[in-house]
Amino acid sequence: MRGAAGTAIEPVTASSPSSSATSPSSPGTATGGIPCLPIRFFARADLLARISIDPQVCGGKPCIKGTRIWVSLILDLLAGGSSEEDVRAEYPQLTHDDILAAIAYGAERAREQIVPVPAV
Repeated sequence: MRGAAGTAIEPVTASSPSSSATSPSSPGTATGGIPCLPIRFFARADLLARISIDPQVCGGKPCIKGTRIWVSLILDLLAGGSSEEDVRAEYPQLTHDDILAAIAYGAERAREQIVPVPAV
C-alpha cells in the first residue's frame, strides 16, 4: 500500500516478527499488555479524496463521492448516538472508509473553524 506521499506503508500484524500489535481486524493488546485498537493504514489525504464538493450536487455541501449523502448527515447521526452499523444499514452504499472519511473531514474543519458551544 502507498501513502499520500507515495511512500510504502507496510501493515503490522500479529504474524509479523516485529509486531507490536494484534491483527488489524480485531482489537486486543500489544506486546507487554498495552491496549491497542485495530490498525488502519489510510493517509488523511486518501480519506479526504472520498469527499466531493460540487456546486451542482447538494448545493456544494460536502458529500461522500458518488452519492448525495452529506458529510454533516453522517456526523450528525454518529453524534446522535447511531453506530457505524446503524448508519450503514440506513445508507447501504456507504462503506467503512466513507464513514472514516466523514470523520476525517469533520476533524479538518474543526481545526480550521471554532464553533461556539453553550457555556457551562
